[in-house]
Amino acid sequence: MQSISAQHNASENWQKELAAVIDTIRLPSFGGMLEKFLATQCHFDTMLVVTFRKSLKPLILHPTNPAEQSLTLHNYINRAYILDPLFNAIRSGTLGEGVSRLIDIAPDSFETTKYYQSCYKEFDLIDEINLVIELDPKVSCAISLGRRTSRGTITRPELNRLNTIYPVIKSLIRQFWWSQSQEFVKYEKSEGAMNQAISTFGSGVLTPREQQIAGLILQGHSSKAIANMLDISLGTVKVHRKNIHTRLNTSTQSDIFTLFLAHLKELDPTTS
Repeated sequence: MQSISAQHNASENWQKELAAVIDTIRLPSFGGMLEKFLATQCHFDTMLVVTFRKSLKPLILHPTNPAEQSLTLHNYINRAYILDPLFNAIRSGTLGEGVSRLIDIAPDSFETTKYYQSCYKEFDLIDEINLVIELDPKVSCAISLGRRTSRGTITRPELNRLNTIYPVIKSLIRQFWWSQSQEFVKYEKSEGAMNQAISTFGSGVLTPREQQIAGLILQGHSSKAIANMLDISLGTVKVHRKNIHTRLNTSTQSDIFTLFLAHLKELDPTTS
């Protein structure tokens, strides 16, 4: 059992870290201080802070140091985010403010997608916890905390602590954004390409229904889930999937993903 002295020290540590975050709200070091504070509340291996605004590319608030930004992160920001369950849940309005886990918002077959394989499994991430904050009616911020297999999934006490401190984090992030947003807001004119990417994928080759189903497949929805979403039979979905592979000359979901990225690059060469 933790001693009273140890409990006091732990309490003192998180209070000092919180004070440091408040002191840096107007400074570039805010993200690093926020990461240290959150580390006093739960364990995690990676932390990413991004803003989402409609169909525009996500904006990285942390880490801002290029040396800390991997190729995978650049690929995510430039194109792969279109298939991100978090991005789609926020954009569709199905996920509001608060603390949630990826497992609670991801499509039922998400772990079979190429997106999951490249952005999660390849880096041995077993859990992701997201703190979503609305900055204004058009912009949302997400703090994503990743945990690797060796650390295991988040515990109930850790999740409870995050929920408890969420109002404080929400206030800190909003204050930071209101004072620093002009330093970050440089949204590119890629809205058209990003907004049209999935809806135009396979145009001229696939039927409108097949295009719709291909988009849902890319996002990680199973045939059963697609059938329920579109109110059609499971057999019909399977026929459409077979036709999609035939028309695109593909055999796996990974092949479709590769074609989709090539399509996105054609729409917007800046995503390369």
